[in-house]
Amino acid sequence: MAAPLSDGERRKQISVRGIAGLGDVAEVRKSFNRHLHFTLVKDRNVATPRDYFFALAHTVRDHLVGRWIRTQQHYYERDPKRIYYLSLEFYMGRTLQNTMVNLGLQNASCFLDSMATLGLAAYGYGIRYEFGIFNQKIVDGWQVEEADDWLRYGNPWEKARPEYMLPVHFYGRVEHSPEGVKWVDTQVVLAMPYDTPVPGYKNNTVNTMRLWSAKAPNDFNLQEFNVGDYIEAVLDRNLAENISRVLYPNDNFFEGKELRLKQEYFVVAATLQDIIRRFKSSKFGCQDPVRTSFETFPDKVAIQLNDTHPALSIPELMRILVDVEKVDWDKAWEITKQTCAYTNHTVLPEALERWPVSMFEKLLPRHLEIIYALNQMHLDRVAALYPGDIDRLRRMSVIEEGDCKRINMAHLCVIGSHAVNGVARIHSDIVKNTVFKDFYELDPEKFQNKTNGITPRRWLLLCNPGLADVIAEKIGEDFVTDLSQLKKLLDFIDDETFIRDVAKVKQENKLKFSAYLEEHYKVKINPSSMFDIQVKRIHEYKRQLLNCLHAITLYNRKSDPSKSFVPRTIMIGGKAAPGYHMAKMIIKLITSIGEVVNNDPYVGDKLKVIFLENYRVSLAEKVIPAADLSQQISTAGTEASGTGNMKFMLNGALTIGTMDGANVEMAEEAGEENLFIFGMRVEEVEALDRQGYNAREYYDRIPELRQAIDQISSGFFSPRDPGCFRDVVNMLMHHDRFKVFADYEAYIKCQGQVDQLFMDPREWTKKVIRNIACSGKFSSDRTITEYAREIWGVEPSATKIPPPNLPRD
Repeated sequence: MAAPLSDGERRKQISVRGIAGLGDVAEVRKSFNRHLHFTLVKDRNVATPRDYFFALAHTVRDHLVGRWIRTQQHYYERDPKRIYYLSLEFYMGRTLQNTMVNLGLQNASCFLDSMATLGLAAYGYGIRYEFGIFNQKIVDGWQVEEADDWLRYGNPWEKARPEYMLPVHFYGRVEHSPEGVKWVDTQVVLAMPYDTPVPGYKNNTVNTMRLWSAKAPNDFNLQEFNVGDYIEAVLDRNLAENISRVLYPNDNFFEGKELRLKQEYFVVAATLQDIIRRFKSSKFGCQDPVRTSFETFPDKVAIQLNDTHPALSIPELMRILVDVEKVDWDKAWEITKQTCAYTNHTVLPEALERWPVSMFEKLLPRHLEIIYALNQMHLDRVAALYPGDIDRLRRMSVIEEGDCKRINMAHLCVIGSHAVNGVARIHSDIVKNTVFKDFYELDPEKFQNKTNGITPRRWLLLCNPGLADVIAEKIGEDFVTDLSQLKKLLDFIDDETFIRDVAKVKQENKLKFSAYLEEHYKVKINPSSMFDIQVKRIHEYKRQLLNCLHAITLYNRKSDPSKSFVPRTIMIGGKAAPGYHMAKMIIKLITSIGEVVNNDPYVGDKLKVIFLENYRVSLAEKVIPAADLSQQISTAGTEASGTGNMKFMLNGALTIGTMDGANVEMAEEAGEENLFIFGMRVEEVEALDRQGYNAREYYDRIPELRQAIDQISSGFFSPRDPGCFRDVVNMLMHHDRFKVFADYEAYIKCQGQVDQLFMDPREWTKKVIRNIACSGKFSSDRTITEYAREIWGVEPSATKIPPPNLPRD
């Protein structure tokens, strides 16, 4: 029998097979060799892995370009409604293999991938950050941040488009005259676009992600200096270009920094100019008088605001329509509302953006005037419907009064959009019943749910080819673009061969990940232990601390013969926002527990606690296929949706989780008995809030919890600095908003059920198969189809654009 193919060999086959379909293999080889030749510098004859990577990336890009051009021509000629997805943080992950998969050779973030696969004329817009999310190093158990200079060696996927460079204005003052309103004496920063292709899966559609980079104009500050200060003026150009220098970590905490507001306006102003240029100049716009009118704008343009960060699209579109295009105010407001839609991503009050009015006054004076006017119209409407209800007016205003007047960006998004959605059913209900309750009462038809999804191209085909193969052998390959077909696997739950194949793939993935950990983290783990994994941003609401308490409890049971001990490797990974003290303390606690547990000879390889340094998309692709248990343990009512939970489910891990975010729908799809669900439901959390949560009550009542907390507090895990975790214990005992102790008992008990099932590999794998079979709902193709039909008013298309080597229709 032939030896099983490694993932690398499998991918090679996919890629060669796919390239062969695109053209003759000899051509591809020639193209690769040519790129490799030009990649090598003259005095270096030996190619490095990076040289091979760039040569292959450029070869694949060559294959994309013809399709990319043809797709854009196709849109220009057919003039479909275009979808603009605005986000301040596109995480692309590794693009090469994803592109090869989608070309049939082998992320755009999940939504862009799905939009292209569904044949939608979609564009992602964001900022081309010079430095992405920081790299995390662990030094003496503490997180240390390092700059992520991801562009150091260039980016083979992007294409600079200086011909579409646009001016963005800041500061200045507003002039009102009978001819209209002018924003004058502004400072200008240029927005230079860089385009990245986003291929659909085997349909020859290649959409565009356009990221803007800030450039200082050539006359920047020069007019304000005398000749002697020329050098100073040139150095000052950095100030303008800082706008696209660095990504602010998304840590569910609003800081209110002026540079961040500049970033938000920068991406919005450049993008809207681009959208309007494209609207005016499409094929029909050239001759057709309709395009000098903006009446049809909402029929041709949909703008999706991903969170409140691009909220300035609303006043900016109003400014362009009213001040520049001279559209009547009321008409402009209708156009704006029909064009924009808003996705809410968080219910945590500290995360909501509330910008000081004083900052707007200085930076964006015309937008402040527009927001005031829009707010007045909105409050007039509320006052007419609810006469005398002053408190309602205060609650619903876009402007928050107080010592520091603030603009509530979420309120601005709601009043300026025709649709508002949450990202999981439970989250959308919370949005309607609490966060935007007053707004829901005013306009109930605006509010929708769009449960998040993930792209199966990246999160199954690419990261877990072994599992994808085993599935395809049973049900064919159509599940790649129609994930609901996984339901067919329910017929094979008792099929002994299939059970064995699924378990074998998992074991291979675990062996591979163990080898990776040994090589990169210098830790040796037991590959037959349960891989118990929690990877996500470090935040109190995600309750990595509950996981820590379980790890300590298991450790304390090591010497009790009455407690059965199932070998476990607990892995926790994620970054803490640089200014978030408690999150950094949580990382230090995890690493400190690991120090004690992993060096205790009595425990041996039965229990390990490992912190996965620098968790990122490329590490996720390795760890998720190897996971046995996925921890999704946020306090009910705090996680909007989560997508990691879906990735683990699709890749054959079982979930231990609370009824929060998308876990609720996962339990609904697979059956609650096929997940390990524990803990308070939202209603119980609310009841506990009303009654008053008292952590000491649990501490006094539960001996194992008390022992764990006493160990943390006494320095058992930090002998060199016994008071190290004072802040953590103090928070848990006196001001824990996320009620870790209240769910401790249920969690420990539930983990006991996990152990029981893990000791029966056949039953465990049957549950795994059921979970995979029921994960079809969580494809981003389904999510985007719902956005398309219910928010954007467009229909996904199965049309395959002819490839470049065939004539167009």
